Amino acid sequence: MQANSWISIQTPLPGPKAQSVLEQDHRFVSPSYSRPYPMVAKEGQGMVVTDVDGNRFLDFSAGIAVCATGHCHPQIVKVIQEQAAQLIHMSGTDFYYPQLSALAQKLTEITPGKSDKKVYFGNSGTEAIEAAIKLARYATGRDKFIAFYNAFHGRTCGSLSLTASKPVQRKGFGPLLEGVFHVPYPYCYRCPDREAPGTCNPSCTQFIEDVLFKTLLNPMEVAGIVFEPIQGEGGYIVPPQEFFSRLEQISRKYGILLIADEVQSGMGRTGKMFAVEHFGCEPDIIAIAKGIASGLPLGAIVASSKIMSWGYGAHASTFGGNPLSCVAALETIRLVEEGLIQNAKAVGDYLLELLWSLSEQHPAIGDIRGLGLMIGVELVKDRKTKEKAIDWRDAVLQQAFQNGLLLLGCGENTVRFMPPLIVTKEQAEIAVEIFSEVLKEIGH
Repeated sequence: MQANSWISIQTPLPGPKAQSVLEQDHRFVSPSYSRPYPMVAKEGQGMVVTDVDGNRFLDFSAGIAVCATGHCHPQIVKVIQEQAAQLIHMSGTDFYYPQLSALAQKLTEITPGKSDKKVYFGNSGTEAIEAAIKLARYATGRDKFIAFYNAFHGRTCGSLSLTASKPVQRKGFGPLLEGVFHVPYPYCYRCPDREAPGTCNPSCTQFIEDVLFKTLLNPMEVAGIVFEPIQGEGGYIVPPQEFFSRLEQISRKYGILLIADEVQSGMGRTGKMFAVEHFGCEPDIIAIAKGIASGLPLGAIVASSKIMSWGYGAHASTFGGNPLSCVAALETIRLVEEGLIQNAKAVGDYLLELLWSLSEQHPAIGDIRGLGLMIGVELVKDRKTKEKAIDWRDAVLQQAFQNGLLLLGCGENTVRFMPPLIVTKEQAEIAVEIFSEVLKEIGH
């Protein structure tokens, strides 16, 4: 591996100070958290995270796609510090302050659709989905929802009812929200109806009308169809254009609201502000979180004023849209609009080229897919049978950590590349070089 100024591993991993933190964590912190490797962070600057022992890592996880502008971007830090000296909390539920309404206006301007819109603020992606569920029920007078297999929409009871990602996420928590029906999501790499690359038989959406509506569910009871434009935790799966066209046809035909979960795919990550823009789709409700405030807790839903017509006191959040998160979000949006969104496309395209070239050397790479800086590499044990290399994927994450690269998985056997939007082409080259070395080291 070529020497670089971003990675420096000085101790065995985890180091002695990290081991002390791990012992404390194991004793006092909920065991429900899923940590793939023992990274104990102390400091983050730009693309680099430094652990408590002084080891430096190149970060291609971005705090699970949260740190859109990199770690501790100086402009983000500046506006947070200035706001913290003036007003930290006043609760937008009960009082007014300009930061909240200014951010709401900005979000209505950057989301798809030209109708008058309104914004609701919460603290996270799962809260945004919960709000979307309640709003859809309120606006339509209906109580049923359609979601997709492999979807992840959050872990609170309402959003978990929509989630169909891993059994462990549901085990022991039932009964969940009634009236949620799951249907197949278009997974082109593994689609049994796909005759050739580039072709699509939209059987997934046909299933909704041809099977679900004819056997189990009256469409006039459905409040919303909740979908990820690109499935995140499900494996960074990118649907074909036909999927979105058919969804819109079904929703308009039956008066069902389209609810786009842009929690991971939004805020410039895919090379457009929101992933649905790649497909010409205009959802009725958009859920936003993760990268919206560069690390501060914030979630939001945006909908037309006609839909967001719920009454006084119908839904609220004590901390949602607090002044610190609002100013961080406004500055994040400015940085994304003024260059980072273009960088996400340019470096993302370059990263895809590098990875496809790498696939010629490593038969374990079965598929590469994504838009912008939301890229998944699916590992297989055999390209013909497409047997999932679940254990290999997990080994890759561990070894990449040992080599100074922070990666995360998604789906059962996919490695995701989701660096901060400030990533450079040189850093992309280093990440791919390490990824290649790791595949060799684990024998694939």
